[in-house]
Amino acid sequence: MISDELFERSKKLMPGGVNSPVRAFGSVGRNPLFIDHAKGAYITDCDGREYIDYVCSWGPMILGHANDRVIAAVKSACDNGLSFGAPTEREAVLAELIKECVPYIEKLRLVNSGTEAVMSAIRAARGYTGRDKIIKFRGCYHGHSDGLLVKAGSGALTQSVPDSAGVPYDYTKNTLVAEYNDRESVKRLFEENKGEIACLIVEPVAANMGVVLPEEGFLRFLRDEATANGAVLIFDEVITGFRLSLGGAAAYYGVTPDLATFGKIVGGGMPLAVYGGKNEIMDMIAPVGAVYQAGTLSGNPIATTAGIETLRILMEEDKRGLYDELNEKGRILAGAYKRALGDSVCVNQVGSLLSVFFTSESVTDYESAITSDTGEYTRYFNHMLERGIYLAPSQFEAMFVSAAHKMEDLDRTVRAIGEFV
Repeated sequence: MISDELFERSKKLMPGGVNSPVRAFGSVGRNPLFIDHAKGAYITDCDGREYIDYVCSWGPMILGHANDRVIAAVKSACDNGLSFGAPTEREAVLAELIKECVPYIEKLRLVNSGTEAVMSAIRAARGYTGRDKIIKFRGCYHGHSDGLLVKAGSGALTQSVPDSAGVPYDYTKNTLVAEYNDRESVKRLFEENKGEIACLIVEPVAANMGVVLPEEGFLRFLRDEATANGAVLIFDEVITGFRLSLGGAAAYYGVTPDLATFGKIVGGGMPLAVYGGKNEIMDMIAPVGAVYQAGTLSGNPIATTAGIETLRILMEEDKRGLYDELNEKGRILAGAYKRALGDSVCVNQVGSLLSVFFTSESVTDYESAITSDTGEYTRYFNHMLERGIYLAPSQFEAMFVSAAHKMEDLDRTVRAIGEFV
């Protein structure tokens, strides 16, 4: 098996043989697949086996892999140079497209990763308010910067280490943790830290403890509490941005944050992310203001080209009902899980995001998410993989549907779910 050979080779070169922990497949009891190429809804490993892909590079491949228009644009851009460390017109074009899709973004900055976007947004909020403390939610993941690795989700949950070694207490002492969908926990933190909270940051749809939806009115409550306490409300839309709708979760739920962070899709699969929002907050950023943030590769010409073409396609396809189609595909899969597995699982779905939790409880927060039977998820994951269905190798990750998934792909997936029973 070429993948096994590559894994052994990689373990001698990289910690755990991978460059991101969840890729190691440790929580599903097998070696990882090494991917050779991908097209549309399919990925092919180094052993030549093809799979229907519901990971979609953890979200950005909403159009499917290797979209012809995006690839052609990127190839053309490469002929003109890979990086200049200087402004290009493409940065402005992409910024204009983002603003058109997300009208509350008055100014923005292009960066290289979701981690960098969130770190920078929080720094801007602190600079704007002159306060140090922030509120986050248990089980929500906002990247691996030191101050946010407190009760994080995703890979940290899988490995049972929600906090990371190597993070000094001084970096996290100003990070306060509330419970997702628990209004009282938010009120209590604001009351106990009056005038000290710089910002409240949340995944509007939590997608790093599995997909957990906001309860009715929860996001509106957060908006009101942040406003009442003079704090900046930040939506981390690294996963939901441009996936739930062109305007992200903010438009989907009708709640407007002060700042938002975007990643994944906005770079068309290339390393690119965004943070932005109100003029008065973004004008705190250097060289206009005193909050420093910089990056040689920020807004690099190849990633911006991929992002421009991706957003243009999404805007065109939105007029043809793309997001309604994606939502219907998500509902088809969610319905298949409910019919096949019944009350033994909880299925959460919104748009093209969904998760099946192997628990009979309704999953609404961190505590209910971790009641899931991870052993049963491992059995399910391997069952699906053997039938050519590639899913996230973790109970606590999202399942992504793309425009490239056809009805025959969904039918094959539904059959595999039925066979698992």
